[in-house]
Amino acid sequence: MPAARVRVQQADFDPGQELQALQAGRTDVGALVSFTGCVRGESPGEPVRALTLEHYPGMTEREIAGHVAEAERRWPLLGVTIIHRTGRLRPGEPIVLVAVAAAHRGEAFAACEFLMDYLKTRAPFWKEEQRGADTHWGEAKASDDAAAERWNR
Repeated sequence: MPAARVRVQQADFDPGQELQALQAGRTDVGALVSFTGCVRGESPGEPVRALTLEHYPGMTEREIAGHVAEAERRWPLLGVTIIHRTGRLRPGEPIVLVAVAAAHRGEAFAACEFLMDYLKTRAPFWKEEQRGADTHWGEAKASDDAAAERWNR
């Protein structure tokens, strides 16, 4: 299996290009599942001007790679790409891409959800929303924690 690609970056990315790269030259891939998260223009009924994401370089990539390794232990994966942006992002811009290649769709869907649930709940990112003249640090959501908890059963 090719090495998982984990990138934390400020630069934009093209999800279609990343999916093509994950599958390029492969005939063993029967399923390619991806999730692209984007900045919403509204948060609890208020317009969002921008979102700023911070992280600890080096540590963040190692933590994500550890969860990719866990996904690879759970499912027979043929490739994984995770890209997470940092810095100041505006509504409509992509924040994250999780793409998983596998022989079958069940493994690809499960691994993609597992990895996204981890990124939402445990990855070392901090986000600050700018709404109007105010800024608000993002808080954990019980619904995200509940979604991630299912993987501990």
